[in-house]
Amino acid sequence: MTNRKPAALTVLATIMLAVLPNLANAQMSHQHASEAACEETVLRCATKVTPVFGPDGTLWLAWMAGGQISVASSRDQGKSFSAPLQVTPERLNLDWGPDARPKLAVDAKGNIALAFSTFRDQAFNGQVLTTRSSDGGRSFDPPKPITKNNESQRFEAIGFDPAGAVFAVWLDKRNRVPAQQRGEKYDGAGLFFAASTDGGATYSDARLAADNTCECCRLGLAFDGAGHPVVVFRNIFEGGVRDHAIVTFTDLASPGEVHRVSRDDWQIAACPHHGPSLTISPAGTYHVTWYTNGKARKGLFYAQSRDGGKTFSDPLPVGQPNRSPSRPQIIAGPQGLVMAWKEFDGQKTSINLMTSHDDGATWSKPTDVAETADSSDHPLLVSDGRQTYLSWMTKADGYHFQAIEGEP
Repeated sequence: MTNRKPAALTVLATIMLAVLPNLANAQMSHQHASEAACEETVLRCATKVTPVFGPDGTLWLAWMAGGQISVASSRDQGKSFSAPLQVTPERLNLDWGPDARPKLAVDAKGNIALAFSTFRDQAFNGQVLTTRSSDGGRSFDPPKPITKNNESQRFEAIGFDPAGAVFAVWLDKRNRVPAQQRGEKYDGAGLFFAASTDGGATYSDARLAADNTCECCRLGLAFDGAGHPVVVFRNIFEGGVRDHAIVTFTDLASPGEVHRVSRDDWQIAACPHHGPSLTISPAGTYHVTWYTNGKARKGLFYAQSRDGGKTFSDPLPVGQPNRSPSRPQIIAGPQGLVMAWKEFDGQKTSINLMTSHDDGATWSKPTDVAETADSSDHPLLVSDGRQTYLSWMTKADGYHFQAIEGEP
């Protein structure tokens, strides 16, 4: 991996792969079947890595490798990690879709909630499983389904609200068969949700927030200043148009109205596998980034809402169109907004970054901060309340954790 280090960026930690000869042979034999560098459960073999900071500043990672979910922690901002703990007791058929990954959240008491999905069958019907740790990550409960329903569930998102309850939301196909039995056409999936008031040990019955959503894109979840969940998702609008929508909950059990983020007019009877990202700034502004291939616009875009998601600004293009910009992420950090995304120049994939210090009114010029010549995970952004960090897993170069200093 080559890192370009402008004044605003400092690399704190990069865990590089030391590929032994026997692992090199394994990598060559699996390069078309897996994005992993190897088939063990250790971090260097991971395909998807998800970071989160606990309120005490501990960095937690959850990753997929070797058909299992593992967790480790760092108390030095990613320089070193604890011995990994396998959350799953056995190898599973984990959801390997482009927008799938394990999710985790940590509350003020150090309780950890974790969710992930598996494939039930070869038709890509999924099941969302959840677990939790009540002893600071030393052990996890056996994973169990988030709902008793046996229809497909995928693309979960979870988070602790300010009161310490876990809010979970996912895409669910339980309404498909009843609609077909009534002779009705059913597109997509339903946006379902549940909550846990015991740290993720048990969840409430699943409820519907919106039906006929796109069934195969990640969800963006954030909490507003009052602690209400806000979810952005790819919806199916009239005419099969798969543009993005947003819903703000009035409490953990009450979804509000669904509002449209942008009119891109992407009419497609297929799965984009390319979901949005959402963050809410201290000023209460909703910031959304997304990908579209619609008639009205194509590529990556950013928009903001200052009225709780009812209306959004005109979409701002992001990235270089000739380099296939993709996988956008946005976060409201301690010194401002940070946006990251992927670009591909035909040989290498790079991570590009922009910052804003005026709540999204203006943005800095894009900066190329890291690159790799092989497959890689999506770029993710996290903050410990003092600093914003870029997290990126690559097949060839290992796990990369980088501080974004002086942003913006």
